[in-house]
Amino acid sequence: MYEAMLELRHLRTLKAIEETGSLSRAADVLCITQSAVSHQVKALEDWVGEELLYKQGGQTRFTVLGQTLLNLAHTVLAEVDSCELGIRQLKEGAGGPLRVAVECHTCFDWLMPAMDHYRSRWPEVELDIVSGFHADPVGLIHQSAAELAIVSEDGAEEGVTLFPLFKFEMVAVVPADSKLAERAYLRPSDFKNQTLITYPVPDDMLDVVRLFLKPAGVEPARRTSELTVALLQLVASRRGVSALPAWAVQSYVERGYVAQVRLGKHGLMSTLYAAVPKALAGKAYVLDFVHLVQDLCLRELPGVERAS
Repeated sequence: MYEAMLELRHLRTLKAIEETGSLSRAADVLCITQSAVSHQVKALEDWVGEELLYKQGGQTRFTVLGQTLLNLAHTVLAEVDSCELGIRQLKEGAGGPLRVAVECHTCFDWLMPAMDHYRSRWPEVELDIVSGFHADPVGLIHQSAAELAIVSEDGAEEGVTLFPLFKFEMVAVVPADSKLAERAYLRPSDFKNQTLITYPVPDDMLDVVRLFLKPAGVEPARRTSELTVALLQLVASRRGVSALPAWAVQSYVERGYVAQVRLGKHGLMSTLYAAVPKALAGKAYVLDFVHLVQDLCLRELPGVERAS
């Protein structure tokens, strides 16, 4: 009965619940519905005759028996994943260079941990970051100067395949003691008498301008900063307001250094993509990097959702 009941999908579900802290986030990571996650947990509980999970302080916790199954998941899944990776490497070889170009100044918050993890999985791949920030990182792919680009637009280009990485919310960043910080959300008109502080990139790379302010005909005064920490310092000292991914400002908001407010009543959602040459789109070492980034960010970054 044990062999017939306990499947790898059950173990992956328990591991996803542990890593994300909730059934809803686990469902997003696993690409299934929350109802499907609940059914799997309930089936396991019916099988063992005891509860595996409980709630404490708003967090999902494991019972003693649940922890026993979770320990099994860690052991078994590590072996299975290692075997699957080994098979892909044997079939395709170790791969070639994988140079990553970015247009997103905040990408390094999650890109560097992902690259560190990837190196342990594919030690023979020449993984590197193309120096600097690039207004047209996909252009580097066409020039054979990069094999993967992190971009925020989904426009199709000949010879390039796009993989959605994740969706996230852009939020307004305002001084913690300002009246704007008391608002439930901001309208484009709230920016008219403000100075908008952004990275020094073209407007079509700034979602707050391209998707929020420009359609409303609002053109606030502007100021730029190269570094995120300097940008936040300008906001904290009441030199203006900004817009950043929610994950990039969470720690500063929690410390009361700045405040975040939704952009529009329903929020402003953005998506990041990995662009790769079509010739590499099916290569195991490239796909593994894409999937690793997707899984890591869904598990670790606040306010991140799976992109369709």
